[in-house]
Amino acid sequence: MIGRARIVEARCMLDLEQTPSSFHAYAIPLDIDIQPGDEVLLLDAPSGIGFNMQLTRECRMTVRRAGPLRRAWTRVSEIFSLTELYEVGFEAESAR
Repeated sequence: MIGRARIVEARCMLDLEQTPSSFHAYAIPLDIDIQPGDEVLLLDAPSGIGFNMQLTRECRMTVRRAGPLRRAWTRVSEIFSLTELYEVGFEAESAR
């Protein structure tokens, strides 16, 4: 890596849910845009929640900004990763 990585602290809204209808964890940045190649670390997020629980709260995060080379490499390589999604097939259920 050439130079120093720029590290920025920001806020995010954390949305955790573990219920029969949904199982997700979202960290939505509030005052910063995340760009390709950036690394995000949540600082004060809970390690987990119990079943049938939902938690929404604001927490802090650290963003390590990608340099120009890493950002360009991420953009190029994500095009090839996207093609893996095209390799999905569906088969009709066989008559029983």
